[in-house]
Amino acid sequence: MTINLEMLPTAVFAAVILCWLVFAGIFLFRKKPPAAAEQKREKMAMFGIVLESVGYAAVWSIKRPLFTPLFPMPAWLEVIIAVLTVSLAIASVWLVLAAVRTLGKQWSVAARIVEGHKLVSEGPYRFVRNPIYTGMFGMMLATGLAISHWMVLLPAAIIFWAGTMLRVRCEEKLLRETFGKEFDEYASRVPSTLPRL
Repeated sequence: MTINLEMLPTAVFAAVILCWLVFAGIFLFRKKPPAAAEQKREKMAMFGIVLESVGYAAVWSIKRPLFTPLFPMPAWLEVIIAVLTVSLAIASVWLVLAAVRTLGKQWSVAARIVEGHKLVSEGPYRFVRNPIYTGMFGMMLATGLAISHWMVLLPAAIIFWAGTMLRVRCEEKLLRETFGKEFDEYASRVPSTLPRL
């Protein structure tokens, strides 16, 4: 039995783009809670956003010819990479959606603590302390696997990961200052960004 793979890269591209639309919709169309008074903010976290943006820009702009495989490979490997790419995109979107819903009014682009801030440890926060960043990283990798030139994927991932680690350190500094031992106990149980498999 032979598999016709001509449409596979197109299908993967379409699936990843659909996931991006849902991903963007999570942030653009979410119900905005009433504004809470900000108590603390960590401005250095914005540099993390800049680095994450550079990673995203690299995978979106340094592309291989559209609707082609990542590199020449056997058909069975192309199918496996296609399934992994689409699965990664879907899982990443689900993770971000679940995290944003769990955070509710505490979600913000800026690293900050608001009045009445609670340490969230339920939902996806049971598995990783920063599931939104995990999901964002997954979407970057899925995009790279779907459309980028193979040589850009590793550098983009490293730059994106550096930005994420900067943001994580800034945010967790605020959480540690606010919640002290409660946060330290949570951090000792739950990994930062990649779940223990």
